[in-house]
Amino acid sequence: MGVDATTDLVAAAEAVAPVVMAYADEAERLRRLPAATVDALVAAGLMRMCVPAAYGGPEADAPTLLWAIETVAHANGAAGWCSMIASTTSSLAVFLEPDTAAEIYSDPAVVTGGVFAPNGTGHADGDRVTVTGRWQWGSGTQHCRWIVGGVRCDDDMFRLCFFDAADVTFHDTWYSSGLRGTGSLDFSVDGAVVPLRRSFKPFAARPAIDAPIGRFPNFTLLASGVAATSLGIGRRALDELVAMAAGKRPQFSSRTLAESPFTQIELARAEAGLRSARAFLHDEVAKAWDRVLAGDPVRVEDRVAIRLAGANAASRAAAAADVAYTLAGGSSVYSSNVLQRCQRDAHVPTQHIQAAPKLFETIGRALLGQEIDASML
Repeated sequence: MGVDATTDLVAAAEAVAPVVMAYADEAERLRRLPAATVDALVAAGLMRMCVPAAYGGPEADAPTLLWAIETVAHANGAAGWCSMIASTTSSLAVFLEPDTAAEIYSDPAVVTGGVFAPNGTGHADGDRVTVTGRWQWGSGTQHCRWIVGGVRCDDDMFRLCFFDAADVTFHDTWYSSGLRGTGSLDFSVDGAVVPLRRSFKPFAARPAIDAPIGRFPNFTLLASGVAATSLGIGRRALDELVAMAAGKRPQFSSRTLAESPFTQIELARAEAGLRSARAFLHDEVAKAWDRVLAGDPVRVEDRVAIRLAGANAASRAAAAADVAYTLAGGSSVYSSNVLQRCQRDAHVPTQHIQAAPKLFETIGRALLGQEIDASML
């Protein structure tokens, strides 16, 4: 299955979901996505959703991006996470010079990923920089052709560098509670030589081409994607509970789970929390995207609202997964049970800097009219 710029990415995500679901257990065992899952996501265009049309990409709008990520995450949270990381990384294409962006992104089979944090040190010399460093949370980097890392150079410049995968060493560090299949291990480079054209300066760079995704704040996009992954996982947990409830009769009970008033009340509350969180996120992202299309900037207050919606979505999704796990009783403690994976997976995004509970402090300050550092929003 291939895609072009006019393909419905949500439909593509729905079509690939059975493959993603079928290999979810193998992803857990491997602690990375199996080749079959990666191949299916790549063929569906779900690893490069933000590549501009100028480079042969789908150039997804932000609301569609979130919906597609959520759909993949419903099939398997790890696959949704990797699709999200790869696709939001692909939005960086707009900041590279067109010839370099085309070199990296014109091949539809190419996947990019990496880490923004400036954990690398670089020596700039003429038209290149030599980099050494190590980064954590390299989600999906083992199936990437180009890997991004933040670098602090000796000219005091912060650059995002695109490393050739051949220059990258992977470290077997990803022994996690949840999202095991993401392969979010450490990676490093030692004296990797990167042409300056394969880098740009975050916060200072301006889009090299006119594409709407280049006018949407990158951190806001990433945070929204993290939230969408959470929503997909939470949705899967509640769906699994409902499917189980009609047939499961707890020990010493004369009623099925579906007939239990406690199940009914808790499920209804979790459903309301998850649906309202999803609506909040999609509403705020859609409003900000409309501003982009109208040629207006995405304001700090827009970013604050989206970040609030995103952190809330991650929190509500984790709560929904907890409810489903608890209501399912003893069945959910087995590693073979999908609800256990959902429960573990749902709590990983809440530990990520883009959705961690501490973010509510920054948002609360902004809502109260206090000064905040909005550079990372």
